[in-house]
Amino acid sequence: MPEGIGVAVIGAGMAGKAHASAYRTAPTLFKPTLPPVRLVSIGDINPEFGSAAARRFGYERTDSSWQAIAEADDIDVVSVVIANSLHREAVDGLLAAGKHVLCEKPLSDNLDDSRAMAATAAASSAIARVGFTFRRTPGIAYIRELIQSGVLGKVLHFSGRYWTDYASDPQAPMSWRYQGAAGSGALSDVGSHLSYIAEFLSGSTVSVQGGQLSTTIGSRPKPLGAVMGHDHAEVSDEYADVENDDYAAFSAEFEHGVGALEVSRVAAGHANSLNFEVFCENGAARFDQRRPAEIELFLNEGPSSRNGYRQVVLGPEHPYLSGGLAMDAPSTGFGQNEAFAYQARSFLDEVAGVDAAEALPVCASFDEGVHNMEMLAAVAESARADGKKVSL
Repeated sequence: MPEGIGVAVIGAGMAGKAHASAYRTAPTLFKPTLPPVRLVSIGDINPEFGSAAARRFGYERTDSSWQAIAEADDIDVVSVVIANSLHREAVDGLLAAGKHVLCEKPLSDNLDDSRAMAATAAASSAIARVGFTFRRTPGIAYIRELIQSGVLGKVLHFSGRYWTDYASDPQAPMSWRYQGAAGSGALSDVGSHLSYIAEFLSGSTVSVQGGQLSTTIGSRPKPLGAVMGHDHAEVSDEYADVENDDYAAFSAEFEHGVGALEVSRVAAGHANSLNFEVFCENGAARFDQRRPAEIELFLNEGPSSRNGYRQVVLGPEHPYLSGGLAMDAPSTGFGQNEAFAYQARSFLDEVAGVDAAEALPVCASFDEGVHNMEMLAAVAESARADGKKVSL
């Protein structure tokens, strides 16, 4: 790519803007080994949203369809950040056009489409990855290091929840997020994150059971205009039925240990509360996304009456921080936006063929995205069968 890497993002909503900003930041992370990165286009069916995001993040133009981006000769890399049900058509078309694709999680809204996408990716010469963004969170990566190095040792039990409140208001307008089969709601939206985090620490899922899906707000008002992300908007007096789950819970057996997972989009007061605790043979660790620059660590040392959890403030000696952020000194802070930037840098490194010794770990493959979908489908199957055990 003698003229550099041309980048586009399809989708100008909340997560789309995170991708757009991440590509802008990615070349400033770590060593300057990337070719020039050209911010070319933000694609969105709503021209107002697309134009505003393009101006905000310094992209050259906006396009109104994924087809226009697929046909563009000045674009090499595309993030697909649109409704889950639209992923397959866009991703398949972009790969056919030779574009390298980073698709937001979950890979699709159904298992058949996700498997077909993985087959298309396997047959393509282009690179296809899925956005498991929290794998790039330094605290979570550090806990994984503590497990794999033997400091914490073998995982016995994972307990996690991802509570959000974007749907707790019954007047929140109807959107694509509330439409689709059981399991495509909170379980797919935030449960997809929690499930791959659990596997990142505990190994592959062997089985799930006790699946529970619940819709607590049965209908929502139709919006009078376009809705972006989780934003509220003016609504009409006409209501539509909510088709999928506001809440989900299940237990799982992993390669290492067992776990209990709970997710919600109607947890009032919890805007974005990802929390987990992992219990191991030599101690335990916990993480709270609201305090992303630290973890809490417990090691089995001395009398239990004097040995509580201690705060570990993350700094240059922890994953992705040294030489990564512009200010990589201790206690400077970071959060979820930086995880998107690390992810974008990893993807661009792979596209550019940066030496593996200089690169971040490769982003998740479409096969891993399919596995994530299989886990979510197993939970939905368990819920339909009154919580029965479902093997993967």
